[in-house]
Order: sequence, then structure tokens, then C-alpha cells
Amino acid sequence: QRVPLRLSDGPHRCAGRVEVFYNNRWGTVCDDYWNLDDASVVCRQLGCGNVLSVARDGQFRAGVGPIWLDDVICTGTEVALSHCRANDWGKNNCHH
Repeated sequence: QRVPLRLSDGPHRCAGRVEVFYNNRWGTVCDDYWNLDDASVVCRQLGCGNVLSVARDGQFRAGVGPIWLDDVICTGTEVALSHCRANDWGKNNCHH
């Protein structure tokens, strides 16, 4: 399934902390192993063009709410972040 996503706390709509809307609630994505392939999929899904850089370690402030995705692994060709491999929804070893 394709779930909505957004970037929060960035300087414009194509930069910020990745958040996904799942189970009627916005939550975050843990940045463990986050790389250019993962970011490319987010940029593609949001119509933001090519990825320019990857922010890690909470550069855009800590999120709130559930941590929906962790250990995300994309090939970079997926049309949506929810099509990438990841732990089950809500299963993570991260914290805000």
C-alpha cells in the first residue's frame, strides 16, 4: 500500500524530517541506515526532483508521535517509501 508522507521542520517542502501517515496518525521514520537510495524514493514520491543530500541524527528536530518505520532499505527505484523493505509498522529500536 502507498501511504502519504511529508517532510517537516525543513526550510521548504522538499527538505525536513520524514513523516508518514499510517493508521490515521502521522509518525516518523527512524534514520538508522538511511541513505541516498531511501531519500531518492521520498523525493520522487513528493515530486521534489533529485535528492541533494541526506540529513541524519535528528538534524530537523526530534519528531513526536509513533515511530512508524525503522531499518528502511530502498533500492532507489521504488515509487513510494512504503514499497521499500522495512521492519513491520511500529516495530523499531529508535527513540525521539
